Amino acid sequence: MQIHIILVSPARPENVGAAARAMKTMGFASLRIVASNAHLQPEAGWVAHGSGDILQNAQHYESLADALVDIDFTVATTARSRARYHYYYTPQELESQLQEKQQWVNHVALVFGREDSGLTNEELELADVLTGVPMVADYPSLNLGQAVMVFCYQLSSFNQSAQKIAANAQPGQLAALGERIDRLVDKVGAKEDQKLTDWLHQRLGILQQRDAAMLHTFLHDIEKKLHESEKKCDE
Repeated sequence: MQIHIILVSPARPENVGAAARAMKTMGFASLRIVASNAHLQPEAGWVAHGSGDILQNAQHYESLADALVDIDFTVATTARSRARYHYYYTPQELESQLQEKQQWVNHVALVFGREDSGLTNEELELADVLTGVPMVADYPSLNLGQAVMVFCYQLSSFNQSAQKIAANAQPGQLAALGERIDRLVDKVGAKEDQKLTDWLHQRLGILQQRDAAMLHTFLHDIEKKLHESEKKCDE
C-alpha cells in the first residue's frame, strides 16, 4: 500500500514547504498538488529544508477528481463533518481502518483542503471517509503544515510497514462496487432517492475485505435474477 498526500489549492508556498518537511521527516514521499503552483515558489524550498526532493517530484493536477483517478481509497480531512452521512474518524481510528485495508488496497490518498476554507462539499463527496483532528480550542484551527504533520506522525509506523506489503487485490475494487450499485439502483427505479444512493456509497468506505467480496457476490446474484426476469418478459 502507498499513501499519497494531496494538497488542494494551497495558497502559501511556506505551508507547502512545511508539509513537505513533515512528510520527509515521517517517511512519506508522494505529494500531489491540485490547482496551485505554490510548491514551485522559492519560499516553499526555504521552509522545506532538506525535503526539496518531495517538492521537485510533486505531481500537479487541475482538479481533485483528476488527482484521484488511480486512488483506491480516499480520506478527506475536514475541521468538522460537513458531508451528508459520511463516516468520520479520528487519526487514531483512521489508522485501524487502514490496517485492515493494507492487504487489499493498493493506493490511499489523504487529502488536505485550502488554508482558508478547506475542502468544498463537492470535494468531500469524492472521499470514502472523512477524518479530522479533535481540538479543544474555541476556534479550532491548524495551519496546513501542522495538519499534515499530525497525520504523518500518527500514520508513520503504519506507513513504513504497509509499504512492504504487496496488496493482494486488483485496483479499484471499491470503485467497481460503487459502479455496480449505481447500475442496480438505476435498474430498480430508485435513482431519484438521493439519500439512499449517498448512504450506499458512503457505507463502502468502511467495508472490510470480506464484506466487499460478499457484496460483490450478492450484487452479482441480484443482477443475474434481474436479467433472467427481463428475458422472461421478452419471451
